[in-house]
Amino acid sequence: MSKGLTKELMALRCIRELEEGAYVNLGAGIPQLVGLFSAEKALILQGENGVLGYGSIIEKKEDADPDLTDAQGHPVSPGRGISCFDLCTSFIMIRGGRLDASILGAYQVSEKGDLANSARGSRFYMFGGAMDLAFGAKRIIVLMEHTTDSGEPKILKECAYPLTARRAVGTIITNLAFLTITPEGMVIEETAPGVTVEQVQEATEPELRVSPDLKEMEI
Repeated sequence: MSKGLTKELMALRCIRELEEGAYVNLGAGIPQLVGLFSAEKALILQGENGVLGYGSIIEKKEDADPDLTDAQGHPVSPGRGISCFDLCTSFIMIRGGRLDASILGAYQVSEKGDLANSARGSRFYMFGGAMDLAFGAKRIIVLMEHTTDSGEPKILKECAYPLTARRAVGTIITNLAFLTITPEGMVIEETAPGVTVEQVQEATEPELRVSPDLKEMEI
């Protein structure tokens, strides 16, 4: 089976879901790559550590300001009009519904939109600000690989890991497909180039509905 989209193409597809000038928080992992393309939509990136209006991650240490990082501690470039503030102010923004979207990674997502982005035994066994983001942001988009490294589904009928939030996820973008969660069930809206509906279903535990407007992903 085709592996579908690269992580960079997943992030690029995600950009299409965001409005021009939207206030967006990026989670750890693949969601951070959205920052590489944020200028295309003039996105205003918010980090829960207390920064608003930052740019993409800086790879060269000599070009980085150690005092300017995202919430994961990666040095980032300053955007136009960037501002920094205390942690309490940051979470007032998040809990107050000021963010248009939060792009989160996940270990598991259930067919009802339950989110588990913390796993026992993992170095990321902590919920952090994700619990607040899952309920505070106007829209939650999960950006993740469709299966684990060993090929096990990450989209399940019920999450086996501790829940970060219940019924918070509305959209999932993976290397294989673009899916939405509706009251009637999980729907395949798009498949990655070279990937069939049958292959997506094989890699997914719950039964999927197929959109009447199903199409191949456009990046």
